[in-house]
Formats: sequence, structure tokens, C-alpha cells
Amino acid sequence: MIPYAKLFRMKPSSNLLSPSNHALVLIDFEGQMAFATKSISTTELRNNTAIVAGASKIFNVPTVVTTVAEASFSGPVFPEIEEVYPQATSGYIDRTSMNTWEDPAAYKAITGKGKQKLVMAGLWTSVCIVGPALSAIEEGYTVYVITDACGDVSTEAHERAVQRMVHAGVIPITSIQYLLELQRDWARQETYVAVTDLVKKYGGAYGTGIHYAHHMLQH
Repeated sequence: MIPYAKLFRMKPSSNLLSPSNHALVLIDFEGQMAFATKSISTTELRNNTAIVAGASKIFNVPTVVTTVAEASFSGPVFPEIEEVYPQATSGYIDRTSMNTWEDPAAYKAITGKGKQKLVMAGLWTSVCIVGPALSAIEEGYTVYVITDACGDVSTEAHERAVQRMVHAGVIPITSIQYLLELQRDWARQETYVAVTDLVKKYGGAYGTGIHYAHHMLQH
């Protein structure tokens, strides 16, 4: 008899993200960059950023946090990142270059993770995400961009940037998609509570639904 798993070929696609097959790069989530962001509301951007950062922490994803001119111009990172990756212990990489890939320290930190898949998110999409995404693609990396955890000075700027990256081979995903792709199976009890708590706090209507379901199941 053919084993059930072989009969139905229950093997996930290699294109899916897992906690161990990629590194996350969080780029320029800073106040000065957010002030001019118009393609997404600041509230939604911060919630989506919290989901991404929280997901990476829950699943122990190798993560690089990089800033641009943090002390002199762009200011501190979002509290949602600082809470998960405190600067004192995480060691943010501050740059002068707009393209993270052109900064020696950032480049060494990212490539040093030893992952062929890179997931990126940050501000602004058309500058600080396009630069490293296209550069990494050219060096043979598979790049995913979390588009709803990115933003730009206009919807046009954001959309054209995403379009440009997709044409170059970047794979667009969303924050909730990222989180659920890492969880993959609700039977994974070791991360279930942390994941659902994260969604209840930052996941909007989806989080409200989970809160409702958990409440009703207790009665």
C-alpha cells in the first residue's frame, strides 16, 4: 500500500517561507520617514510593522534592523520595533547611504545570516526598499517584500515601486500572510498562543474575530 503522505505528495512548496529559511531586514522605520508617508495611514503601518517584528521574534527569524541618520535626522525607530528588538541589545545599524546594500556594515550583517531568502520591509518603498531589493536580486538572492509594512510619500510612489520590484523578480507579501506562513499549522502549540495574542493586539478585524472566538469557546 502506498503511504498516505506519498500518495498525496504532502510536501510544502520551496517558495514558502519558514522560520529557518530566511532573514528579515527592517529598514528605516523612523519618525522622520513616517511623517511624509501618505500611501498608508500611520496607524495601519505601525500595526503591520508590529505584526512583522513580532512574528520574527516568535519564530526566532534572523533579523537585521537598520536606520538612516538616526541621531541627526530620522529619529528613533517605531516603538513596536524597539519593544521587540531593543537598540541596547540588538545593535541597530545606522547608515548614511539610502541603499542599505551599499553600506558595508549592513551588507555584512545581512549576508552574514547565511540565508538565500531575504524578507524586507520599511520606509520609503521607492528608495530604501527598491535599492536593497534590486541589489540583492542581482546577487542571486530570493527577495520578498512585505508591501503593507512599507510606505511612501504617495500611493503612486509606493505602487510604482512595488511594480518595479515585481518586474525584477521580487515576491510581494503582506504582514498577516508573513505571520501565518510561519505558523502554517494551528497544531503548532508552541507558538499558537504568541501568534494569536499578536493578532489580537495588532490584527484589526481579524484580531477581533480571534478574540471573540476565544471568548465564546470559554463559555
